[in-house]
Amino acid sequence: MAKEKVTFDFDKKGDFSEWYSEIIKRAELGDLRYNIKGFIVFQPWSVLAMEKTYDFLEETLQLKGHKPYWYPVVIPEKNFLMEKNHVKGFAPEVFWVTETGAGEKLEEKMALRPTSETAFYQMFSIWIRSYKDLPFKTYQRAQVFRYETKATRPFIRSREFYWIETHNAFDSKENAFKQAEEDMQTTKEILLDKLCIPFIFFERPEWDKFPGAETTFAADTLMPDGKVLQLPSTHIISQNFTKAFEVKFVDEKGKENYCWTTCYGPAVSRIFAAIISIHGDNKGLIFPFSVAPLQAVIIPIYNEKNKEKVLKESKKIQEELRKAKIRTEIDLTDKTMGEKFYYWEMKGVPFRIELGEKEIKEKKATVFLRHEGKKTKEKISGIEKFILSEGTKQMDYLKKKAVKEFEEKIVEADSIEKVKKAVEEGKIVKTGFCSVSMQGNDCAEKIEKEMNASIRGTKFIKEKPAGNCIVCKKKAESVVYIGKSY
Repeated sequence: MAKEKVTFDFDKKGDFSEWYSEIIKRAELGDLRYNIKGFIVFQPWSVLAMEKTYDFLEETLQLKGHKPYWYPVVIPEKNFLMEKNHVKGFAPEVFWVTETGAGEKLEEKMALRPTSETAFYQMFSIWIRSYKDLPFKTYQRAQVFRYETKATRPFIRSREFYWIETHNAFDSKENAFKQAEEDMQTTKEILLDKLCIPFIFFERPEWDKFPGAETTFAADTLMPDGKVLQLPSTHIISQNFTKAFEVKFVDEKGKENYCWTTCYGPAVSRIFAAIISIHGDNKGLIFPFSVAPLQAVIIPIYNEKNKEKVLKESKKIQEELRKAKIRTEIDLTDKTMGEKFYYWEMKGVPFRIELGEKEIKEKKATVFLRHEGKKTKEKISGIEKFILSEGTKQMDYLKKKAVKEFEEKIVEADSIEKVKKAVEEGKIVKTGFCSVSMQGNDCAEKIEKEMNASIRGTKFIKEKPAGNCIVCKKKAESVVYIGKSY
């Protein structure tokens, strides 16, 4: 039997698909061998990082007034049928529960939630009575289920994914819009500040809105293969929902009004895909310090004579790091030193602390910085302060690097030929376009058919158009961004 490679040396830029598949398997992020297509088993190394992402999101949402709820995973069919645009948009993707284990048909079909507007609003109609109840800001941490017909890919596109969804009610469209702006700020605070992921917030064109939404905004980032990945999206929901579900309030003058609602959906499993893909390299993962399952690993270097002494000192360092809330372990496996080094580099642990007889005598440990690939000698006393300080610097380094690479991939083009070329090179293209405010735009359809790409939308902060639409040559009404997507 051929010996498995000790190192991880796959070319992320040359063949991202192979790199991505291999890192999921070798770093034990998810196991695809579960026997239902489109579903995977999330393993500890991904779960731990995703749990930290959930923590950041929930803490931020709660500080901004959102209250947590847990809703049933099933939604009755009649709820879906109450808003025709919504059910039309999701019908092909719904998993339906139709009978019991005893073979008895249910009186009414139930959907495994693909999203939860129709569940939340049913309860909003009971809970909201007066303007004093508003704003009503809620969220739940949940799994959602969608029968994806496109090719599934772990974390990027699955039939079960993990997310947070907020659902909120307001007394006016203006206040609903302010919530959408707040959601965009939350996205920046989590994606860029905590996870070092760059993105652009777009307003989606009319034909690409969330089913039942009046306006959709979404954060797009760019993966190493040149494909756009949608991350959190936020929506101002049409009042068709609140009218269908009778979500009303009595204002200060005693007049009854329908609420305006919003929803926001950070898909944590998809965000995880962006973390590992954007920051990883040809040696494996590089986790931002904030969400690394382990932030530091201690490698004791010993022989039979000094084993007890080295392990004792290693445990002391571990205790000090853990007191400082640094996630730390000691590698006590029987692997060779080389195997240990390569293994933890592949797993993306930000800092590796090497400790042997020499380091103990010098009172300085050897610390390997994964993101820079270099070693430094640091005093054992107070090493926790060094790790915390360098953790902040590591995140700043990753953020600057990712933003630079992202911005370099955004280019301008003034002809359809130039757009085609740039899209094929894996770039996002900024260009003039006729109209994003009408359904069934012929120019958009031509772009999709000829380039296998899509119009991502216009920037939230609108840009002034110049020149003509690249397709029909009419005067441009919008500045749009075009790219291939998953």
